Amino acid sequence: MRTRLLAATLTAFAAVSLAACSSSGPGPHPATAAAGSPTTPAAASAPAPGTASTPPAPESPSASAPDPATSPSAPAAPSAPAADSPSAAAPDSGSPGTPAPAKPTPPSDAGLPGKPGADLTGKLVAALDAIDPAIVGGKPDQAVDRARNQCQALFQFPKDKSKLVELANQRFTSPEHPQGFGPDTAAKINDALRTTLCPPPA
Repeated sequence: MRTRLLAATLTAFAAVSLAACSSSGPGPHPATAAAGSPTTPAAASAPAPGTASTPPAPESPSASAPDPATSPSAPAAPSAPAADSPSAAAPDSGSPGTPAPAKPTPPSDAGLPGKPGADLTGKLVAALDAIDPAIVGGKPDQAVDRARNQCQALFQFPKDKSKLVELANQRFTSPEHPQGFGPDTAAKINDALRTTLCPPPA
């Protein structure tokens, strides 16, 4: 009886062990095979743990933007006017709008000598009598006045000989020579006045 019970127990234990071995099977565990299979799509496409996928860098705007200096549509910067251009040139000081400085007017008595003393009057009368006694005609004061006025003309027109001769003929006259003593005598009168009464030119 005890032998049968032991045999039945062993038979039952063997059956349970066989069933357990049959359920586990000799092959690898499905989950293990799936995790280690090289053909798993998820393992091939998924990124490695701890790393983030890097998106492509955006294109730099400075690389694609056109250069304003070389772009044909960019307006050219206005250039500064040249130094010698008409708009930059300095105004002409001699332009018609600028009045020229006025020339100072000489005084009315410029070149007019003072009334001579007796000595100088004597020298003047002697010089005129040497040319022609009719020039003084016995009137020394009148001859001095005419000589002083002629000295002023000599001062104002030092190089205009024809004008000086004409003025001498108008000033030095006599009853016998109402139109003057002529060009030759008038030129001699001017020379006599220069050496006696008239001041030298400045």
